[in-house]
Amino acid sequence: MARERKRHNASFETLAIHAGQDPEGLTGAVAVPIFQTSTFAQEAVGKHKGYEYSRSGNPTRTALETCLAALEGGQWGLAFASGLAASDAVAHLLSSGDHVVIADDVYGGTYRLFARVFDRAGIALSPVDMRDHAAVRRAVTKKTRLVWMESPTNPMLKIVDIAAISEIAHKAGAIALVDNTFATPFLQRPLALGADLALHSTTKYIGGHSDVVGGAVIGNGAELRERLAFVQNAAGGVPGPFDCWLVLRGAKTLAVRMERHSQNALAVAEWLQEHPKVSRVIYPGLASHPGHDLARRQMREFGGMLSFEVQGGEAAAKRLVAKTKVFTLAESLGGVESLIEVPLAMTHASVRGTKVAPPAALVRASVGIEHVDDMIADLAQALG
Repeated sequence: MARERKRHNASFETLAIHAGQDPEGLTGAVAVPIFQTSTFAQEAVGKHKGYEYSRSGNPTRTALETCLAALEGGQWGLAFASGLAASDAVAHLLSSGDHVVIADDVYGGTYRLFARVFDRAGIALSPVDMRDHAAVRRAVTKKTRLVWMESPTNPMLKIVDIAAISEIAHKAGAIALVDNTFATPFLQRPLALGADLALHSTTKYIGGHSDVVGGAVIGNGAELRERLAFVQNAAGGVPGPFDCWLVLRGAKTLAVRMERHSQNALAVAEWLQEHPKVSRVIYPGLASHPGHDLARRQMREFGGMLSFEVQGGEAAAKRLVAKTKVFTLAESLGGVESLIEVPLAMTHASVRGTKVAPPAALVRASVGIEHVDDMIADLAQALG
């Protein structure tokens, strides 16, 4: 514990490797052990060493939650079995009759969760372009209990003023949440900007290797933690110890990976801007992006995600993604390998036909850490 206190003010890179990860006490193991057990022996009824049953708590999970809290600058963190399990836990803070204001460009699964699952619980939903602060104010009602942000958004990469929207939420007595999956805590810290909760699909950049599914919520204040921890245990959407270990291992290299992701994405975006078959490139690192200046203030760098529209509509977008070789055609994002997809037909298919649907010709790329020249050559041959 003394060593953990000394590291409290350490840099991000040091926290990623050491927060919650002191050498194991019994053997001195440097890597956090995988406590692959479902239950823990008790010395007497109610007398134990802090753990009873792995749904309620597990030492490997505790290490991950401690690390994630440190990386986001929060007082606590809670790990879940997926990003949507984390989102579901937050939604369980709401009651019938409550109202949620949500960004109009969010991950399709998030929109589906509120629009098609929690609508049956009597929770109302208002999608809003959160770049328009006046529109957010108009959307907020006396029943608003949650304002859900993404920045950058998925897949249109809109940049939201987290501080300003958090202030609007707080004036309404609502929780301000930021899905920080795209940015990661290395590039952006929503809690420092005024948000109450930062949410992650740790499947993505924090895990970083496309080999684990997980989620997390990080925040401040004992009351919110108590409410969410109760849901975590009562609903049981928890990750297993090995999944926690994989995410924790991925977090160690998050900083160096995000630097390379960001460098590569900027180079690819600049190249795409000049291609005659590309009608629009959306990347916050480009001066042409309408949120570029705000992103510079809120973010350390601009991340590894970019979107672009191709001439020829959805059919042309599908032909393109079927021809890439370095960019693998697949859903998800944030791994060391480059991935590419057509959101309307894949990750956002559940919102096709709604007002929050992305453009049909939009291609979303998760730019990996391969050599950037190979990525550009791949896109060049695929575009023809």
